[in-house]
Amino acid sequence: MKIDVKNMPKLGFGLMRLPKRDGEVDLDQVCRMVDAYMDRGFCYFDTAYVYHGGKSETVAREAVVKRYPRDSFYLATKLPAWEIKGEEDRDRIFQEQLERAGVDYFDFYLLHSLEDGSNYDTYERYDCFSWGMEKKAQGKIRHFGFSYHGTPELLEEVLDRHPEVEFVQIQLNYADWENQLVQSGKLYEILHRRGMTIIVMEPVKGGTLADLAPELEEMLKKERPEASVASWAMRFAGSLEGVMTVLSGMSNECQMEDNLDTFANLEPLNSREREVLGDLVRKMLDMPLIQCTSCRYCCDGCPSGIRIPDVFRALNTKRMYPGDGRPKMFYGGLTSHSGKASDCVGCGQCESVCPQHLNIIELMGEAAEKLE
Repeated sequence: MKIDVKNMPKLGFGLMRLPKRDGEVDLDQVCRMVDAYMDRGFCYFDTAYVYHGGKSETVAREAVVKRYPRDSFYLATKLPAWEIKGEEDRDRIFQEQLERAGVDYFDFYLLHSLEDGSNYDTYERYDCFSWGMEKKAQGKIRHFGFSYHGTPELLEEVLDRHPEVEFVQIQLNYADWENQLVQSGKLYEILHRRGMTIIVMEPVKGGTLADLAPELEEMLKKERPEASVASWAMRFAGSLEGVMTVLSGMSNECQMEDNLDTFANLEPLNSREREVLGDLVRKMLDMPLIQCTSCRYCCDGCPSGIRIPDVFRALNTKRMYPGDGRPKMFYGGLTSHSGKASDCVGCGQCESVCPQHLNIIELMGEAAEKLE
């Protein structure tokens, strides 16, 4: 059954950056967020096997599956290449996901973070595309696709080789449209030209497009004083033809309300607003910031326990405001209970899983120099 893009919820609830309390997911707040989201007519939930240390699918069960009829929402999750060591792992992981989420099937199922190199090679080595279609034939998956962090060239190759794929999830935002590492614009154009259903992730670039430098924020406030900075990024993604759903990893109820207000009566960007964003991106590119989205894939295997995205937050602020003492204060508090940048042993584990392909080892050296 072909996906009816126009009748799908435009705003998706990403369960990757959930609110926490005392180090654990704040389930009470998540339930309130789910209720507000469902009450406004939205119903697409995106999780993954590895989110929140493997607890996100369980949160989906407790906050959504147990509290709403199964036919009232869509649930998406993902198969992680890095957990697959043999063909038997595909079914083992999938069965575990069904049990964690408390469902008999997933509405959308993705091969997680397909990109040039090891992840894509793993999916091909263990015939995961055919396996996914078998699960669909069994009724365990309603729609099958993949999330993507690779090059435009590989995307063309994968789509040619696997015409059975129904949708692709890509990182897309106005800051990455022409970013030579992410290449959102080129990926979108390939998918749109082929008539492929598109799901957008990282529309606010891990929150960085909701917290701009003051001079950049002023550009947006001058044009639309009443609108949040984040709403510009969400409207950019939501305005694009062929986009089924824009995922937002909302971490609190305020973010949820802002996104709901934006998408309840979504206004596509007009030509003037596109010009403003174009000017903003040009100014942004003049600021040498680390393009980290805080996905935290780098943290799990770090032998020194370095909270790499948080270190980058401090370093970015130091780059933008060299005379500001707050980055060092933040960094001092951070490293009082986690590894320091200077503790980096250069093993490269972080760089091997970074969707943004950042030179993390080199950046740790800069952070140690400027923050310690």
